[in-house]
Amino acid sequence: MKRGEILELDIDAMAFGGRGIGRVDGFVIFVPGAVPGDRVRIRIKKKKKSFAEAHLVEILAAAPERIEPPCGHFGLCGGCKWQNLPYERQLAYKKDHVAELVGRVGGVTEAVVHDPIPCGEPFRYRNKMEFSFSEKGWLTKDELDDPTISKEFALGFHLPGRHDRILNIRECLLMSERMNDVLNFSREWLKNAGIAPYQDRSRSGELRFLVLRESHAEQRIMLNLVTRSDQAEELSGFVTELTEQFPFVSSIYNTVNERIAQVATGDHRTLLHGEPVIRETIGKFVFEISPDAFFQTNSRQAEVLYDTVKEKVGGKTGTIWDLYCGTGTIGIYLSEQADFVRGFEIVENAVLDAGRNAEHNGVTNCQFVAGDLRDRIRDFLDDQPDVIVCDPPRAGMHPSVVQAIREAAPERIVYVSCDPATMSRDLSALSADYRVAEIQPVDMFPHTFHIESVARLERMS
Repeated sequence: MKRGEILELDIDAMAFGGRGIGRVDGFVIFVPGAVPGDRVRIRIKKKKKSFAEAHLVEILAAAPERIEPPCGHFGLCGGCKWQNLPYERQLAYKKDHVAELVGRVGGVTEAVVHDPIPCGEPFRYRNKMEFSFSEKGWLTKDELDDPTISKEFALGFHLPGRHDRILNIRECLLMSERMNDVLNFSREWLKNAGIAPYQDRSRSGELRFLVLRESHAEQRIMLNLVTRSDQAEELSGFVTELTEQFPFVSSIYNTVNERIAQVATGDHRTLLHGEPVIRETIGKFVFEISPDAFFQTNSRQAEVLYDTVKEKVGGKTGTIWDLYCGTGTIGIYLSEQADFVRGFEIVENAVLDAGRNAEHNGVTNCQFVAGDLRDRIRDFLDDQPDVIVCDPPRAGMHPSVVQAIREAAPERIVYVSCDPATMSRDLSALSADYRVAEIQPVDMFPHTFHIESVARLERMS
């Protein structure tokens, strides 16, 4: 077997990450876009000692469970890899992946992995979308034959593995029709205005990112245009026309990023229109969301997730520590379940947002602490928590944070994770003192391989 070789094989499993798995004489080959039950023709892309990666050339015989994906961008966009599978099968694969990873990586074999809690609305669920600009768009075969479509200006998503190719997104089924309307208006207006997209190599041009956030509770949208330099004057007409056509756009920002790094944050930002925040409701609580604040991207399912956390915390308790608390959403949601909640967060602006969110909701038993968890946890070890809730980023917890949790020695830990692989690693590190009692997956991201999980750990005597 070598690079470029054409093979035919049957797909018999699904790997974490959404790739189909086939085998040739027991040798594993990963095939993006293939699903179990497919008979496919592939081209070997890369061969390693124990596995190979391949391109899908042709589906010779489709799996019985395959369905027609409803999105016109499917297969190019790379965002929704599983729209070609029934939702029930997606959930089954996600459960299998969680169970396999906690067993193989975490060494957790006795914990019950429950069936995932499904998302009530598997489309139109995202409240935040980030789009990139490019001076050259990627056109499909049909678009190449259409003389009315230009490739000189693109606003959309990167093609998988291609940082130099942007696919113009006309309609994304994961966001609301309102957000799609704002996206398409913005593309046309900015293209006609002659404001050039930023170019990495020459470091010229202005337009870098368009970030849309939506409040499902208030039906309002925040738009944040990230540019290389201040464009407030050039965007005055854009603001006027956008808000006249779409009055539900309640906030418009221009964020300036003068750095080389292509990130959708910046050195400073200007509010061009409307209110500085949008507000979202989870349960009885209302949370203010600023442009850079972290907030669960599925607002409706966030309440299901937080109710699951609440259940795993148990009944009324004394002190809860909320690690990686962000803007305080989990801690505030649990505030009625504890005598006192202390949140820890490294981002100072998020801590300020958390304090305001607690104040606006009339919550008086929450305190939020800014600083690196590796240091700050040890400042409060004398105030031993009864329960620790942690919701780390995708990379999981630093080993020193795991050690600090062990020193704090709560009776219970509730671990919330968006990555079962790093969760499994951290569960393994905690297993010297804690037993993993159960894991409840919660599907926050239908049609993708991502899955949120809530693990309950009990301290061993």
